[in-house]
Amino acid sequence: MNLRYKLFDHLKNEPFRIPHDQESADHQIALKITSMLPHTANQPIVIFCIGTDRSTGDCLGPLIGTKITEKRLSHFHVYGTLDEPIHAVNLQEKIEEIKMKYANPFIIGIDACLGRLKNVGAITIGDGPIKPGAGVNKELTPIGDMHITGIVNVSGFMEFFVLQNTRLSLVMKIANTIASGICKAEFQFLRKVELGNVEKDRFSL
Repeated sequence: MNLRYKLFDHLKNEPFRIPHDQESADHQIALKITSMLPHTANQPIVIFCIGTDRSTGDCLGPLIGTKITEKRLSHFHVYGTLDEPIHAVNLQEKIEEIKMKYANPFIIGIDACLGRLKNVGAITIGDGPIKPGAGVNKELTPIGDMHITGIVNVSGFMEFFVLQNTRLSLVMKIANTIASGICKAEFQFLRKVELGNVEKDRFSL
């Protein structure tokens, strides 16, 4: 959780953190996500939202999955919603399902997490897999080529109880910011691919 916040961080492997209520946070999130995505539209992109609707603190992932599913994105494939959450019981099953359905998918893992008091409400984006269940001392399969987390409450003591008693208002606000950032990222990504193809066609003439 000791990631240093850098607003204009565009380096792919550098961690990124931004308060959910900062002005244009969704735009900065979209820029960061787009900078980390593959440079081709041929590789499937899967949004893997982890969590359960039975816990206010742990429902961040399913909330985000539901919000972006409702937007009917054309290129990003979404797993994990309020109706069909991904949690400890079915996590491995969903991972296998994605491997069977998509060839070499690029997976964005999304989950809630706990952190320092001063960082509560922040959104973190980083390279590499997310480690679901780490906040409540569960050993689950890491998943993702990159990850997005929302810090929903304070860590360090009775984490399960803390998640259960997290304010839904904060979780909803973080979910709104991340979902908006993902939707903008898809638009930016498709535009980037389109422009890249135009450049290729221009030089091939």
